[in-house]
Amino acid sequence: MRILTILSVLFPVAAGTLLLILRPESRALRNRCALIAVGLNTAFVLGAAVLSNVFGAETMRVHVATLSPMLEIAFRPDGAGTVFGAIIGVLWPVTTVYAFSYMEHEGRENLFFGFFLLTYGAVAGIAYAANFFTLYLCYEFMTLVTLPLVMHGMDDKARSAGKKYVLYSMTGAALVFICLMYFCRYADTLEFTWGGILNTAKTAGHERELLTVFVLAFFGFGVKAAIFPFHRWLPAAAVAPTPVTALLHAVAVVKSGAFAVMRLIYFGFGPDFARGTWAQTVVMAAAGFTVMFGTGMALRQDHLKRRLAYHTVSNLSYILLGFTAMSPLGFVGGMLHLIYHSVIKITLFFCAGAILHNNGLEYVHTMEGIKKKMPVTAASFTLAALALMGVPPFGAFLSKWTLGVASAASGGWTGVLGAAALAVSAILTTLCMMSAVVHFYFPTHEAPPLPEDFHEADALMRGSLLFLSALIVAASLLSAPISTWIGGMT
Repeated sequence: MRILTILSVLFPVAAGTLLLILRPESRALRNRCALIAVGLNTAFVLGAAVLSNVFGAETMRVHVATLSPMLEIAFRPDGAGTVFGAIIGVLWPVTTVYAFSYMEHEGRENLFFGFFLLTYGAVAGIAYAANFFTLYLCYEFMTLVTLPLVMHGMDDKARSAGKKYVLYSMTGAALVFICLMYFCRYADTLEFTWGGILNTAKTAGHERELLTVFVLAFFGFGVKAAIFPFHRWLPAAAVAPTPVTALLHAVAVVKSGAFAVMRLIYFGFGPDFARGTWAQTVVMAAAGFTVMFGTGMALRQDHLKRRLAYHTVSNLSYILLGFTAMSPLGFVGGMLHLIYHSVIKITLFFCAGAILHNNGLEYVHTMEGIKKKMPVTAASFTLAALALMGVPPFGAFLSKWTLGVASAASGGWTGVLGAAALAVSAILTTLCMMSAVVHFYFPTHEAPPLPEDFHEADALMRGSLLFLSALIVAASLLSAPISTWIGGMT
């Protein structure tokens, strides 16, 4: 059984490396190999998640290497890790199928799918890391293997986005490294432990210093989660091909940042350590401000992918706001939104990519009446938009409600303002998403007619959109058992 855990991480890394070395000339052969590799790894990832929940995380733990008594490389799919593992295991194959069609005209497909597979391994490593040292290694490995994906176009905009991505990521890595050193000093182990790993005898008298380190580490991991003011790399990365931006904004990088913040709060310092302190005030205020900032900026964007990117900035801080409430309810709300936002946002990005790839439209004001020629894409976008708005009975309604209650219950002015930010952001989200939907379905009289060659996405893209739309509905119908499953982890 344990072999599934390590295969989830090493197999895609090996497959991606092999693809980069061999560089098959046949497109059909390359796609077939990529699909088989992704399919097998999805079986490994989901198999490890299921077996961990059935037999316990320790039965799936794999030790790789010990560098010192505190520094061990090991993987263990615990409850929280299996949630993230399930997300990537379900969404990675559909992204692969979508990419087969999208990347056909982008070029350099061997490079793309090679690093695409490497990224799968890195993110699986983050999900199934057993301790902070392993998490840190996989986290930084993810930065390295996603950089070529961000810069795939290799034009000036892509190079600029790549430089910005590396600069921000290195800053975050430095802040997290400081935290890792403090954990080595003030904890007896780096193994993830619910409630925290700090040794109270060692931390006595050093609380203020450690609270400062906590805030630094929060913003360090928060770089990937696009917390203000470290958000600028995310909209810039929208220049990458849509399969890349979908991964960055919905599944891989940004969710890894939010997931790492959860590990920091609930499995590192422990929610009791910072709750009610100035440190909690700082991180909650930062998350609440980013919720409002991201939605406000999204509303100003006419470029559809940038609109979605800024909205990702906002929704990531929905998740962070829940985690910084430092309560079991905040944990549940944050993990729920981690799930629902992943499925919803990847659907929205796939819709934007289908419109751009097939018809060259990037700006919302140019998309008047596209429903006539792209009914599947328009319908999928509308469904995902309604879900993102939190309209009942979609699952995001439950996650947003839970986050608002958790924030308000945390007490203090930051909790109240955080809940208010969620409410106002919900209104702005409605304006942001429905303005695009109105353009799709209700063109103005002055809108020029669509060109004759304007057409719907091909079968692979349509199939991906239909699958994701069904997944949004299914996940919403299963919101109660999903919430119960996550609640059992606290």
